[in-house]
Amino acid sequence: MPSVHVCALSKISHRAKEIGAKSLVTLINVGTPVTRPEVIAPERHLFIGMSDILTDQEGHILPGEAHVRELLEFVQAWDRAQPLLIHCYAGVSRSTAAAFVSLCALQPQRDEAELAQLIRERSPTATPNLKFVQHADKILGRGGKMVSAIEAIGRGAECFEGVPFGIEIK
Repeated sequence: MPSVHVCALSKISHRAKEIGAKSLVTLINVGTPVTRPEVIAPERHLFIGMSDILTDQEGHILPGEAHVRELLEFVQAWDRAQPLLIHCYAGVSRSTAAAFVSLCALQPQRDEAELAQLIRERSPTATPNLKFVQHADKILGRGGKMVSAIEAIGRGAECFEGVPFGIEIK
């Protein structure tokens, strides 16, 4: 069964091999060195350069609609034959937002609140970036349901790195 997985930068090589991922999404600050795992072909690695912020800050890149559209285009082209791995620096905010957005886009019939709750159950540290989710909610025409679902699960537990997790696509 196809699935979407999340982890921190420090765990991508191990996690990609462990789950058999052949596609990778990186959401990280521009300039952060990322070594693509050998099991991921260059054309199956999407790099989205953005900061983990909610409002404009000097020297940082605010998550925008273009970032969400890049993600959606990549996930729609994913063949779902092997798991998709998504990561950011800590595996807490940008990557969990991208996983939530991907799951909503690939399963338009599934309830947003159910998917957000599933993320919370699988990772008590998950704190999806609300700005990224706001853009996705608008693009996907979810009428605020994605934003409400993420607001309902609240901030995750404090951590240095998030708890890695995976969610199956039904």
